[in-house]
Amino acid sequence: MSDAWTWRYEDADGRVVTPEGVPTGSFPTQSDAESWLGEEWRTLLDHGVDAVRLLEHDAEVYGPMSLRPAQ
Repeated sequence: MSDAWTWRYEDADGRVVTPEGVPTGSFPTQSDAESWLGEEWRTLLDHGVDAVRLLEHDAEVYGPMSLRPAQ
């Protein structure tokens, strides 16, 4: 099984961003990717990531998903 699952990071305007110090690796399963995000979303938000999209290879699975808490 390959590491096919990745997150695409976006700023508040929907532009793709790659903030310094934020991991850009991939994950072997969707569950692994989602678990990692559940642990790291605050760090991503602190680095200017406003939303994420989950990709399997190059196909979007879902998103954009805001990292901001619901108001």
